[in-house]
Formats: sequence, C-alpha cells, structure tokens
Amino acid sequence: MAPRTLQSLAHALASAPDLDAALVALGEGLAEVDRTAYVALLRYDGRREMIVDRLTPTGGTVGRTMVETTFDHLSAPVRHAVSQGAEFIDLGDQSQEYARLFGMMPFADGGMLALRGIRFDGYLAAVVALYESKKIFGTRASERFAPFVALFELGFARFAEREARDEAVRHVEDVTHRVHGEYVKKLAALERRLAKQGPSSEQTASRLIELEAEIARANEATRLAGKRAEELEQQVAGATPKFEQMQGELHRRSELLRQKTRTLYLIDKVLTLDNMATDPRKLIDGLLALVGDDMAAQRCSLMLMAPEPGYLYLAAARGLAPHIVEGSRIAIGEGVAGRVAASREPILVQDVEAAQAHPLLRDQYFTTGSFISFPLIYHDTLVGVVNLTNRAQRGVFIEEDVERVRLLGLVISLVVSHARFVERPAAPAPGALVAN
Repeated sequence: MAPRTLQSLAHALASAPDLDAALVALGEGLAEVDRTAYVALLRYDGRREMIVDRLTPTGGTVGRTMVETTFDHLSAPVRHAVSQGAEFIDLGDQSQEYARLFGMMPFADGGMLALRGIRFDGYLAAVVALYESKKIFGTRASERFAPFVALFELGFARFAEREARDEAVRHVEDVTHRVHGEYVKKLAALERRLAKQGPSSEQTASRLIELEAEIARANEATRLAGKRAEELEQQVAGATPKFEQMQGELHRRSELLRQKTRTLYLIDKVLTLDNMATDPRKLIDGLLALVGDDMAAQRCSLMLMAPEPGYLYLAAARGLAPHIVEGSRIAIGEGVAGRVAASREPILVQDVEAAQAHPLLRDQYFTTGSFISFPLIYHDTLVGVVNLTNRAQRGVFIEEDVERVRLLGLVISLVVSHARFVERPAAPAPGALVAN
C-alpha cells in the first residue's frame, strides 16, 4: 500500500460536505486494499434497537436500502463486541447468513463478513460491514482496512454532531412556531369573545378578567418556550468547540498514521537496499541517507565499532566539517557519541539553553541546539551510534522522533551486523574526532 493512501483519505474526509461523500472516499480506500471486497454502513437506531438502513458506496454514489432488522439477531457476545467498536469482529461460518440478513450480495464461493461498531457520544450509532471473499493465503482485507475505518469514524462523528445540531435547531423552530401559533389563535378567539359581549353587562367585567388571565397564561407559555429556545441555542453553541476539537484530533491522528506509514515504508526500503546492494560502501551510505532524510537532519553520521577494542570509527557521514574524514576514531566514553556508546542510552536535547553544556556546541557546524545521538545494539552487542543534528528549518527533535529512530536503528543494527562491517572497515589509522 502506497503511503499516500491514508493521507489522501484523511484529506477527503476533512473536506467531505456530507456523509455520502465520506462513504465514497472510504469505498475508494477499500479499492486500494482489495478490489473484490465491498463495504457498507448499517445505521443503528438506539431508541428502537434496530438497524434501520444500509448505505453502500458504489461507483462514486451511495445506494440506500431499508433493512429494519433488530440488533438482537446477532449473538450476545457478537452484539457486545460490535457495540464496543474499535476493531472488526469476524462472523466466521455465520458470515453468509448475516450477509443475507443485511441484504448484502453473497459471494459465489462463500465470503467472510466482519463488523465494526461506530460510537458517537458514548453510544452505538452505526456499524461498518466489510464483506470479502474467502482467502487461503495472504492477509485479510479487514486487517489492512482497519486504519481506514478508524479515520472514517472521526469523520462520521463530525457529521453526527452536525446532524444533532441541526435537529436541535429544528426543534427550537418547531416549538417557537407552535407556541406562537397557539398564542395567535387564543388571542383571536379572545378578541371575538370580547366583540360579542355587551359593554354595560356585569358579565363583561368578569369575562374580561378571565380573558386577561388567559392572555397572561399564553404570555407565560411564550416566555417559557423562549427560555427553552435559548437553552437549546446555548447547547448548540457549546457543541461547536467540541466539533473543532474533533477536527483537531482527526488531523493529529492523520499525521500520526502518516508518520507510522512513512516509517514502515523506510524499513521496507532498508531491507530492500540490504537485499539489492552489492557494494558495502553504497549500502552503508544508503542506510545513513534513509534515516537522515526521514528525520530531516542536514547533518548526520553513522559510527560503528572499530576492530581495535574501545573505539568507534566514522563509517558514513553527511554535512560534517571538511577536516573530519571517514574512518576517524573516537574512544568510547569521550564526547557525546562516545558517552552514548558507553551508556547504551540515547541522548535527546531539545532546548538551546539546555544544550549549552554539550560538547557539540563547541563545533561551529552545530547550529540548531537540538540533536539525537542513539546507540545501535543487536543481540545485546553494541554495533555503533547514529547522530542526527541541524534539523531542517531549525526544527526541534522530540520524544516521538527518538522512538522513530529506535525502530529504524533496530533494522540498521540488523543489516550492519549481518553485513559484518565491524570486522572489515576501510579505515585509516586511529585519529581524533569531534564529539559527534
């Protein structure tokens, strides 16, 4: 799967004008995963405990089909798991039976149906049904499609919030119109009664008092309706920050998924590079370029264990000072990289003032005040150290960046150990090297 797929789905959901457009985008995402499978959204009415209809994206449009079946057709364990949401529930041998119940077109050779509940405001609001053909080998479409549905769930919440807000506004308008209509009718009836009464009758005074009392009651009812309308308007206004917060959460999750997808893509590139490269020099330069580009580091270096005990040698570098040559040595325990090798613990510096105590700041090529120095360890054996500084646009490294380097570092350690660079470096005699 190309890393742009989830990112494009997040963009489509953020710009979708309605639920139909979001479902079309979800269907296109499924086509990237498995073109033979199809997805449907079963809308759930919690008050009646029924699945009311099925929405199926097909060819850029959404088809609607009435279902009107009770939720208790599912077994109790399946109902409970689907109501919790968060993951697909496989219906296994009962897939064909429930596919017919929901009106989904069955596969000729039998299919596999998986359901995932979508919750809104703490309650089950809909169910995503994924129907795929049976596979003997390979990963199930439901496993690869799960991140897409997680993004869609955020978009669904946005439309559900909008629908609830519109319903509240409609309710306010209905109440206001109804009360106003009743008030006008009562006022007209009172005027007609007044017109029929004689001006000098004793009954007239009594009747006027009654009419005034009715008018007062009508005015009070109008006042209460107006107060209720104000309360509903306040609820609608209070829902707006929640909606904006959900949009921010959608963006944050989209960015997190994009970063994870990018990291997995780079790991695949590392393993592919290891499999295809025949020149050790090109392989080790490629490894450093991959991690440096991923972290947007303008200056980076890869140091490996030297043949002689107690030393690291510079195996590959980018953006270092001109007088620092590959193969230069640094003793373990000296400088930032040496201390990281000795402690086997990474160093992350974010704040410029906090970084003043580090030897790297004595190097004129260190400019950002933020750096990562990470030990490479394979089977409890120190392989080397990777250093990243000078992030593009003077950015700052954070804790999440350390975790990404940790994952890439494990793969690089594996590749370096298998290639046995530690035993055959093309290096000059030991010499001095700056702290990084």
